[in-house]
Amino acid sequence: MPEGHTIHRLAARHRELFAGQPVRASSPQGRFAAGAASIDGRVLRDTEAFGKHLFHHYEGDRILHVHLGLYGKFADGELPAPEPVGQLRMVLTGNDRWLELRGPTACEVLDPAAADLLRARLGADPLRDDADPTMAYARVRSSTKPLFALLLDQSVVAGCGLIYANEVLFRAGLAPETPGTAIDPARWTAIWDDLRALMKEGVVRGRIDTVHSEHTPEAMRRAPRVDRHGGEVYVYRRPGQPCLVCGTAITMGAMAGRNLYRCPSCQPSAPTTGSRSRKRTG
Repeated sequence: MPEGHTIHRLAARHRELFAGQPVRASSPQGRFAAGAASIDGRVLRDTEAFGKHLFHHYEGDRILHVHLGLYGKFADGELPAPEPVGQLRMVLTGNDRWLELRGPTACEVLDPAAADLLRARLGADPLRDDADPTMAYARVRSSTKPLFALLLDQSVVAGCGLIYANEVLFRAGLAPETPGTAIDPARWTAIWDDLRALMKEGVVRGRIDTVHSEHTPEAMRRAPRVDRHGGEVYVYRRPGQPCLVCGTAITMGAMAGRNLYRCPSCQPSAPTTGSRSRKRTG
């Protein structure tokens, strides 16, 4: 499932392609026919991302909401648009560009009140300037759930997915099972700031890189990571491989129904006191 940085990139991309233009909308598949008709011919005012949710704001208070889920994906190109192939949920066309959407979990048109209710269910999004990390911390501090699970809970931190959750905990030197009640304000601030910086970098680069400068392939004279997700990471999908910091074999397990990766040495099981957050050096 795409993480928050991907949705923010899509919001920027769609704004660049269509904002300020009347947009034609259709649903070749038919499942979004009524929704497409309700925005067809309307001007796209703006786009925004909130966590893993994408919103298109059209004139007349019509809001297109898309959640890609596991299988959804967009494609775009220059007009003329290609003939529809396969299960196309939605096609948008502007003055000179087209946009296709396939396989989303959600594709619907909302009114402002319904969109506000959806946003109210979400936690703080580290990529939004209006995010309130203290709201997220209040939910973390009041929960005995493992911090790994809390980071993945979209009502706590919107947009943080599996890769970021695994990686930010490694960078903080924290055991994934550390309960939320054990996180003090200083530790949370360090985690939030690191997550925000990593996700902002993901928006710029279009991939998730989490290693510090001294642990890049160039600095360590090692082969780059080969993985369909791309990016240089410490623990995610590296079970059995040596930790880039201490050399201990990375382990893989499960928590909250998701794959969990950790370094047993850098992330000891017993909760630690004080901050062990690794500062970014490049």
